[in-house]
Amino acid sequence: MRKKYVVVTGWVISGIGKWVTTACAGFFLAERFGVTPIKLDGYLNIDPWTMNPFEHGEVFVLADGAEVDMDFGHYERFLWNESMGVQSISMGKIYAGILEKERRGDFLWKTVQMIPHVTDHICERIEQVFSQVGGDVCLIEVGGTVGDIEVELYLEAIRQMKRHKRKEDFIHIHLTYVPIPGWVDEQKTKPTQQSINLLQSKWLFPEIIIARWKEELTQESREKIALFSNLREERVFSIPDVASVYTIPSILEKQSFDSLLEGKLNTWFEKARKTQIWEELLSKEKKTKMTVGIIWKYMALEDSYSSVVAALEHVSMQLGLDIEILFLDTREGDVVEQLSALDACIIPGGFWNTGIENMLSTIRYVRENKIPCLGICLGMQLMIIEFCRNILNIPRANSLEFDEHCHPYDVITLLEDQKELIQLWGTMRLWKQSTLLDDWQIYNLYKKTSRLQKGAQIYERFRHRYEVNPLYADKIEHAWLKISGRSKRQQIVQCIEMDPSIHPYFVGTQAHPELTSRLEDPAPLFLWLMESTMK
Repeated sequence: MRKKYVVVTGWVISGIGKWVTTACAGFFLAERFGVTPIKLDGYLNIDPWTMNPFEHGEVFVLADGAEVDMDFGHYERFLWNESMGVQSISMGKIYAGILEKERRGDFLWKTVQMIPHVTDHICERIEQVFSQVGGDVCLIEVGGTVGDIEVELYLEAIRQMKRHKRKEDFIHIHLTYVPIPGWVDEQKTKPTQQSINLLQSKWLFPEIIIARWKEELTQESREKIALFSNLREERVFSIPDVASVYTIPSILEKQSFDSLLEGKLNTWFEKARKTQIWEELLSKEKKTKMTVGIIWKYMALEDSYSSVVAALEHVSMQLGLDIEILFLDTREGDVVEQLSALDACIIPGGFWNTGIENMLSTIRYVRENKIPCLGICLGMQLMIIEFCRNILNIPRANSLEFDEHCHPYDVITLLEDQKELIQLWGTMRLWKQSTLLDDWQIYNLYKKTSRLQKGAQIYERFRHRYEVNPLYADKIEHAWLKISGRSKRQQIVQCIEMDPSIHPYFVGTQAHPELTSRLEDPAPLFLWLMESTMK
């Protein structure tokens, strides 16, 4: 089979779901073909790890240790495969590559220009990644919106790519927004018309239009969009707002989106069996309502904890729970008064010292009141600090990240291999192996899954540069608290848990288990958290 290409662009505003469109296209194709998603981002950062989570959302860690855009988390959850860092292409990487070529002499006696040199490099990069990763279909999501200066070169590169491909090997899907202004009761297609006109002025002619709004497209709106897109009406699709993104493949399937992909790409693929599995999970009756608090510090953007929310959704489907999530912002003040309403609590990852003391107050409350609590990365470190302060009577216990003068009470200290670093980029401890102790609950939990490897090994994704101080590790192991997982080589503390006779669920992990959670295979620690609330 010849290689196929599916390009997704968006218009009006970001955040309307280009990743959903890209992932759903891959969802239908992945049942039969190898699918390689590529994300083109306009920012000049090499990758998003140095970006503010308030602005950009969470940084997703891949199995090869790459730090990438959160959209890759969605790709992995929909496509059932693992991506590689090379699939994340930023304009920073493109410019760095061009400058490297220029210094090397690849452009000797030439004036290096945006067109053709930069656009050629973009095309080459896409093809190199596609070949390196392998697969039959390349999904290319263009970040931002059409008209943004940051994506102009990407659009021109795509025009050039399409020019060299057969018609049946290349399809362009355009996602747009069809709002209903508050003062009228009518869907407005003018923004969509303008985006189509703008794309056509760049010699890009989308073959499929997908419209987003709270409700489905009216027939009148569909006809207008088709007319101005020079497309038949059956090529205009509608995705309304839904309670779960996992219902979108079924919504598109009912509109024959999968059949159109099949015909346009001149290929055949089986009906997605995953659709049936997901439909069964989504149709489970949710008899029990639970309230879970996410104790956060990045209040400006819920996407900062996108994978945590996704992992809770996966568990809710598996267990038939109606989970209400409360975001409690420790930057705004003490949230202890709101904790009594919670059935469970998650302390997720984060950086720096903002909101930390209020997080510690929260942990003390849930420990003393036996509210099930999962600490992730920073959350586990704070569990250790709180335990040292209030149980081991080390009132000055702290982390070097929050107080660089707290030595010798730095129960959380800098990783040994981080101490001499000058350049921070790409140096955090990422994807790693852990060894679980076989006489504790986390081991028994993983043993029930396919995730436990020979020798009590598990593989999880990490993102940190601070660790539990080895000098305090023995002191921390108390009758109540157990270090139940360590890294295989450096013996870094990876997992802690409290004796179940003392607390129903007080568990911490330095890893980010939410990153590998799937609807059909929820993260074990999240599953156990919610099961503990049902006892």
